[in-house]
Amino acid sequence: MSLITSSIGQGLLWGILGVALFLTFRILNFPDMTVEGTFPLGAAVTVAAITHGFSPLVSTCFGFLAGCAGGLTTGLLYTKGKIPILLAGILVMTGCVSINLRIMGGSNISLLGQKTFFTAQIFQYLPHYFDGVVIGGVTVIVLTGLIVLFLNTDLGQAFVVTGDNPVMASSLGISTDRMQIVGLTLSNGLIGLGGALIAQNNGYADANMGIGIIVIALASIVIGEVVFGELTLGQRLVAVILGSIIYRLILLIVLQLGFSTNDFNLISAIILALCLMVPNLSHKLKLDLFFKGGKKRGH
Repeated sequence: MSLITSSIGQGLLWGILGVALFLTFRILNFPDMTVEGTFPLGAAVTVAAITHGFSPLVSTCFGFLAGCAGGLTTGLLYTKGKIPILLAGILVMTGCVSINLRIMGGSNISLLGQKTFFTAQIFQYLPHYFDGVVIGGVTVIVLTGLIVLFLNTDLGQAFVVTGDNPVMASSLGISTDRMQIVGLTLSNGLIGLGGALIAQNNGYADANMGIGIIVIALASIVIGEVVFGELTLGQRLVAVILGSIIYRLILLIVLQLGFSTNDFNLISAIILALCLMVPNLSHKLKLDLFFKGGKKRGH
């Protein structure tokens, strides 16, 4: 039971990354490799700040702002520097490696003996692993609510239109460059926030903890879409978080089958590939018509 609780907590914490990547990958409709740099950047900044005496809350805010800075840099390179988005993200991701090493003074830094969100007194009275469930749950609920509110504002609608049809958005007087910069800044800020919380949960930050992050975040998005189908924009954000939990439970099953944690990246890639093939296979085997027919009969 404790392993399932831990997986749910991990799924909620990692769901932050899925929601963040959803903003660029699904709404703005482009791949952002910056996340593999801003995730460890947020973790490094937060852990370094905590070890220098800052409170966990202030340190986590620093991690969020560091992620925002990374996303802003990618946005400026893409929109003002006219560098292709994929290359702009790779450039920032590569630069973050050196910055992270500078911040941490080495390849990793520990939080041993330091106060974090997860060492708060209140969690001593809860069952094991419920700290991740509580902190992850509260964070994703607040974030999802704020993002839904944002997407229903005029600025949020302009953001969505920019991703759907940049030409039409420009004809309506929307500054697509500004919307893309806002999207990249916000998305990577949330990625930095995710890195900050996961580093506190793990008890350390490591320069290599960003490797494969984009695949994990994409897996949350794709699993949510495959399992829950067509939804409204707000419901899709919830589906991403549930997809993240399902992904963690799948990993738990894989671990119980005897695989090593060193195989996680390979397993993540295989899970993502399978989920991406499901819609095509479902269409070829006419399973989509079967399920739609079942739903109609159900109505």
